[in-house]
Amino acid sequence: MSISKEEVKHVSELAKLELSDTELDVFTSQLDDIIGMAEQLSEVDTTDVPVTTHITDVMNVMREDVAEKGMDRDLLFKNAPDSENGLIKVPAIIDESEEA
Repeated sequence: MSISKEEVKHVSELAKLELSDTELDVFTSQLDDIIGMAEQLSEVDTTDVPVTTHITDVMNVMREDVAEKGMDRDLLFKNAPDSENGLIKVPAIIDESEEA
């Protein structure tokens, strides 16, 4: 299975990325190589290989979940450039006026 230039362009548009023709060619080639490597891995016989969930024997260190006093709300809002209704206002990062 390979990936077409049109598929890469479609995915880039979904991700709201603008790619030049050169970038489109490069990414198409790179993604095609990655898909090829994944296909090679799927051909490997792993019948007698035990299931592995972690690559190391390191386990999570657990500790008590202790609530700690957070930052003073007034101080937090004093340092925020803009707020509204008890929330910090940030610039929009998604333009909803464009169609997907």
